[in-house]
Amino acid sequence: MSDSEPRFKRIMLKLSGEALMGKLDFGTDPQEVERIARQIGIIRDRGVEVAIVVGAGNIYRGVDGAAQGMDRATGDYMGMLATVLNALTLQDVLEKHGHFTRVISAIDVKEVAEPYIRRRAVRHLEKGRICIFAAGTGNPFFTTDTAAALRALEIHAEAILMAKNGVEGVYDSDPATNPEAKFIPEITHREAIERGLKVMDSTALSLCMDNDLPIYVFNMAEEVNMDRIVSGEKVGTLVCSRVAAN
Repeated sequence: MSDSEPRFKRIMLKLSGEALMGKLDFGTDPQEVERIARQIGIIRDRGVEVAIVVGAGNIYRGVDGAAQGMDRATGDYMGMLATVLNALTLQDVLEKHGHFTRVISAIDVKEVAEPYIRRRAVRHLEKGRICIFAAGTGNPFFTTDTAAALRALEIHAEAILMAKNGVEGVYDSDPATNPEAKFIPEITHREAIERGLKVMDSTALSLCMDNDLPIYVFNMAEEVNMDRIVSGEKVGTLVCSRVAAN
């Protein structure tokens, strides 16, 4: 853990559902969730206020259901419920590590999560609690990427940390299918949208672009990466409004 002063006071961490899956075909891998919780705990212990949006690709995707003939809105609501399951799983492990955590849901599941109220969420963060935002935006046809961008702006997060599995950041093409794909250390929101690069979906990227919110895309497999980003080191790809001249 770095001894330097953290660069950010408040960050939004975007976790895919697949990040909780590890090497399993579906579901959650307890060891992987434990490893992620350790990384989050390190930056929380440094005084960084941490908000999290988690996806549900390890359980269910609305677009997958739509491809099989299900109504897209119905599928998306099922996906929202799946994010609540992931949020509760992550909350349980974080609290076992001694971190006070609140699950805040965009749909009403009051028996297991608080309803989303912006000022209450901000107050939790100010008190040092980790906030996990579940159920996306509460609306179908919007991804958890868009939820991460929206919530980050609402709580005045200084950056989004976009965790990826097995890749170091953003490439000019899919490195899984193209071994010649070139790594991009820094790019603007606009260029990422225009080139169709898979950083976040276009709605989320547009939100970040319009509000000058930087996105750090990094490899979650390296346990020190999140702490290094918070320390101000260059890790992965920075997506921002203006790229510094070489």
